[in-house]
Order: sequence, then C-alpha cells, then structure tokens
Amino acid sequence: MSDPVRLTHVDDQGAARMVDVSAKDVTTRTATAVGRLLTSPAVIELLRGEGMPKGDALAVARIAGIMGAKRTPDLVPLCHPIAISGVKVELAVLDDAVDITATVRTTDRTGVEMEALTAVAVAGLTLHDMVKAVDPEAELTGVRVVSKTGGRSGDWHRSQGLSQSPSGSQRQSGSG
Repeated sequence: MSDPVRLTHVDDQGAARMVDVSAKDVTTRTATAVGRLLTSPAVIELLRGEGMPKGDALAVARIAGIMGAKRTPDLVPLCHPIAISGVKVELAVLDDAVDITATVRTTDRTGVEMEALTAVAVAGLTLHDMVKAVDPEAELTGVRVVSKTGGRSGDWHRSQGLSQSPSGSQRQSGSG
C-alpha cells in the first residue's frame, strides 16, 4: 500500500516543520518560473523609449528579482537556505505586458523552485512599483513554476511548455 498524500511541511500533529533534507543526495538542480505584468500602452511606450520617472525600470526589476531569489529563506519561513549557483532574470516587453522569466541553479540537497518563484514575484512587484504612477491598474499575474530538473523526483515540465506565456493576458477594465 502506498503512503497517503500529505503536505511535507506539516507533521503528523498538523504543526509546521522544516523538512529534514540531510539524507538527500547533493545534486545539480534548476527551476524556471514565469509571470506577467499586464500594463497600459503608455507604460509600454515608456519602457521601450526613454524610461520611467523612477529610472530604468527593467534593470531595477532584474536586479530585484536576483536579490529576491537570494533572500527567499528570509521571506518563506520553512524554505531552506541553500547555496545558489546562479540566477537569471529575463524581462520581455510585449505590446500589453512584460513577461518575466527566472531560472535558478544550485548544487544542493533541495530544489530551487521557491527561489525561482520569488525572483519572478519580486521582479514583478518592483516593476509594478515603478509603473504604478503611470498605470495604477497594472496587474501581476500567472506566477508559476514551468520546469525543474534534478533531485530524487527527477525532471518536471509544465504540460503547456516553457514557451507558453502566462494565461490571462487580457486585462478587463470598467467600473466594477
């Protein structure tokens, strides 16, 4: 009989716990996450042109994403501090949005999915902060892991593939 499905960060009494990874093998692991900041044509024009009033929004968001990945255990209480080998944050300016992709790599006993998610979220939040004066309706959406490699569970890729951008690229407007 197989073990029942349960949350790994909760013990048998329901109390939160940090998973013990000491018995796991040290392997190379990667994770890629994506997200999208939906925004106005005015913001897109500024991002493609001379920039935002607060400075180079894309460069600041990229650095913020890298910093976010490095600070993940400080933000997510049960996340292990690990030795991150590399973080790559990419921002693609589209006609109605900015796509954010983060890939994180480590050689450690646990994966880097949370670090990749945090990198995307922090890059998106930073970009939102920088564009909100021009577009207060900007919306961060679709933050999710799209792939991971390494570790005991092996490789995993979201079924819709890496090239699929976050869903919901159309922002609805109106007065509630």
